[in-house]
Amino acid sequence: MKTFKLGNQHIPAIGFGTWKLTSIVCTDSVKMALDIGYRHIDTADIYGNHKEVGIALKNSGLKREDLFLTSKVWYTNLKREKVIDCAKRNLDELQTNYMNLYLIHWPNRNIDIRETVEALEELKRENLIMDWGVSNFNEHHIKDCVDFGFKPINNQVEFHPSFYQRDLKQFADDNNILLTAYSPLGQGYDLNLPEIIELSSKYGKSAAQIILNWISSKNIVVIPKATIYEPIKENFESLNFTIEQEDLNKIDDIKINKRLLEPDFSDFNY
Repeated sequence: MKTFKLGNQHIPAIGFGTWKLTSIVCTDSVKMALDIGYRHIDTADIYGNHKEVGIALKNSGLKREDLFLTSKVWYTNLKREKVIDCAKRNLDELQTNYMNLYLIHWPNRNIDIRETVEALEELKRENLIMDWGVSNFNEHHIKDCVDFGFKPINNQVEFHPSFYQRDLKQFADDNNILLTAYSPLGQGYDLNLPEIIELSSKYGKSAAQIILNWISSKNIVVIPKATIYEPIKENFESLNFTIEQEDLNKIDDIKINKRLLEPDFSDFNY
């Protein structure tokens, strides 16, 4: 399985996303993903599915050390005590004694980032999390962390062919921060881009596989989501071929710049 170096760990290059997955659908989907071969599961406190994910992990029969588990603390819970309380509750819900990666889900400039990071560092010292990172952070948010002497190891952001965050990727590379791409298929929109359809035909691969392969070629983790066996398996197998550089460049050159997720509390333009 392809992995990327992440501090003292290795993170699988493809993970299974669980946003909007709830109840038995979540448990069954995660269990299918684990049976197919996924070893990286991505969730978050706000998703409300930790218990369902935990059941799937427990029933998988896999050793904890063979799994990579990512979760996130919500942007309203970034005060020190709340960060620690949420992490401990999340561990109980997931039926595990540590998380591999714990992310600040969204920035919140109403709470001093130092307080949040110090809480995360405390969780790390107690071995309740192996490492921490951020999600939906732009350059200036990360610079705020760095100014206080802390640098996130991972930044999980929206990234897909019709929203190629080229500058943010360069900034991440320059600062040794690994990106993770959520909504990697553009919530279905990018599957119908002419460039993707053309390459799907050329390589005999699905549109989803072309997109996931393109993202992975940039050394970015991908976390697609599905609830049906065949797409889950198809996504997992998306890294098992090579796209020629000139074809990767065709996807790079797609002119659309379409952000899909921008809630009222987002801070992208600050």
